[in-house]
Amino acid sequence: MKNLRRVHPISTMIKVLQMSTVKEQLIEKLIEDDKDSQRKITIVGTGAVGMACAISILLKDLADELVLVDVASDKLKGEMMDLQHGSLFFSTSKITSGKDYSVSANSKIVIVTAGARQQEGETRLSLVQRNVAIMKSIVPPIVHCSPDCKILVVSNPVDILTYVVWKISGLPATCVIGSGCNLDSARFRYLIGEKLGVHPTSCHGWIIGEHGDSSVPLWSGVNVAGVALKTLNPKLGTDSDKENWKNIHQQVIQSAYEIIKLKGYTSWAIGLSVMDLVGSILKNLRRVHPVSTMVKGLYGIKEELFLSLPCVLGRNGVSDVVKINLNPEEEALFKKSAETLLNIQKDLIF
Repeated sequence: MKNLRRVHPISTMIKVLQMSTVKEQLIEKLIEDDKDSQRKITIVGTGAVGMACAISILLKDLADELVLVDVASDKLKGEMMDLQHGSLFFSTSKITSGKDYSVSANSKIVIVTAGARQQEGETRLSLVQRNVAIMKSIVPPIVHCSPDCKILVVSNPVDILTYVVWKISGLPATCVIGSGCNLDSARFRYLIGEKLGVHPTSCHGWIIGEHGDSSVPLWSGVNVAGVALKTLNPKLGTDSDKENWKNIHQQVIQSAYEIIKLKGYTSWAIGLSVMDLVGSILKNLRRVHPVSTMVKGLYGIKEELFLSLPCVLGRNGVSDVVKINLNPEEEALFKKSAETLLNIQKDLIF
């Protein structure tokens, strides 16, 4: 008789399972993954500001893919790994990084935080020429990889660098946005609320113009529950105001300098401010923010210049500018702010 050897089905199954990976045994793939991100955000620069932006965006669940780009390889990898290991605590499924801008391809928003850091005692404007050279190396590959993106400029001096990024990028001015006075106005509202004993979300006030020393507080529009503080104190914000409200604007101007002196840099507030702007753009909220935008043709300004005005932000970037009725003093200060930046901008080499 022939010696017939029959293969036992159970032993065959065991061998198949032994040859399969755990993933193959656990998961049955039905369709291929869609690798296109719908809410991809790239942050250029992994310094204190860049990482504050990153963690704020992640905790707000604004991105389905977050990309970090920097020239410092070790720090870049370390920051990426550190965030990836916290993935259990937020909903962004993909965090990547790289020195090559190809990793940023098809980003919806690119946040530029890279640049020379402001030193103690140094004004934002004195940073300008050092950072222009950096923008020249950053912007072309950004636009090449993400031609339909919105660029959000955070690096200082933000108004001039937003102009520089716009000129280099070739994008419409509505797609290049400076973080501008969004943080200044937040500081303004916080300090008003502190003086009144009211939460800052219930205090309404705007700062426009330069993100810096020549910024313009709009005291005429400061209100709580629709009650204009100017109607209660006509001298509000002036030198003759006995309550010294004008000091609040001086505190806003000095805030960054004081924080830099105390801790070496600013980060958390600007990170939260950027998250606020990103949310309005990605969610098409059409909220009004005081951000740096092209102001040529407004308030008698004839030159190409970026300054903060209240802007409507949505998926198309800056879709509208709110036309504020500035009083003569406010308009004069706004024009002075423009002149301050133009005196620097006219000598730029890029």
